[in-house]
Amino acid sequence: MHFQWYPGHMTKARRMMQENIKLIDLIIELVDARIPLSSRNPDIDELGKGKARLILLNKADLAEDRINDEWIAYFKDKGYSAVKVNSKKGGGIKSIQSVIQEACREKTERDRKRGILNRPVRAMVVGIPNVGKSTFINALAGKACAKTGNKPGVTKGKQWIRLNKSVELLDTPGILWPKFEDQEVGLKLAFIGSIKDEILQTEELAAELVKFMGNSYPGVLEEKYAIPEPGDAYECLAEIAKSRHCLVRGSELDTEKAAAILLDDFRGGRLGRITLETPEK
Repeated sequence: MHFQWYPGHMTKARRMMQENIKLIDLIIELVDARIPLSSRNPDIDELGKGKARLILLNKADLAEDRINDEWIAYFKDKGYSAVKVNSKKGGGIKSIQSVIQEACREKTERDRKRGILNRPVRAMVVGIPNVGKSTFINALAGKACAKTGNKPGVTKGKQWIRLNKSVELLDTPGILWPKFEDQEVGLKLAFIGSIKDEILQTEELAAELVKFMGNSYPGVLEEKYAIPEPGDAYECLAEIAKSRHCLVRGSELDTEKAAAILLDDFRGGRLGRITLETPEK
């Protein structure tokens, strides 16, 4: 399966980010805690040269906590500020304001020496589609400022949001990059829902997830769906279809529907806390 999704609005969004970068003190980059490296757009490092950086491991409640901590250490080792958050339930949000001030301490100090006092920190919020940027902004602001949705591509244009006297945020659309050098990265992005499902083969994608679960989290699918240990990935989808009564034309198993159920359960955290990549790998 080949993964690629770079619609025209992403080219436009990247250009807009380039134009606005000079107004920015800090880049807040959201990554998905289940795939912290694969969910980082390599273009952001190029765009953000010379800017203070904060990486947020969002959806931290869906990934293994022990490995979340390993990733935080990994990013701090690379010189970034890094924090775990769960924007949907508000976990870690309270600490963000102070982390923003800390990340921009040098800039505030420079302003003070030049006699500029109380200028708000201007932060650009960036990340790939469906990583939860708008949910994060709304949680931080304590009100609905940004449109949210569980599909990629909800935010289409830029939007300035004033949090308080000391922080202003620029919300930006989620952008991928034009070419995935490594198709493994594309596969992981498809697992978490950052590539439009409409352009993917659901059964093939779910079969890949079954293989991953069998290797890294053995027994989880068997327990979740009350199925026997299957011989291969497609057999597993058939067993899930049987267990969940996914039928077409009376008695034929609907493995397409079973595949959609499996992907939905994974994305919603109903298979438990699953991490797809670790720092040492």
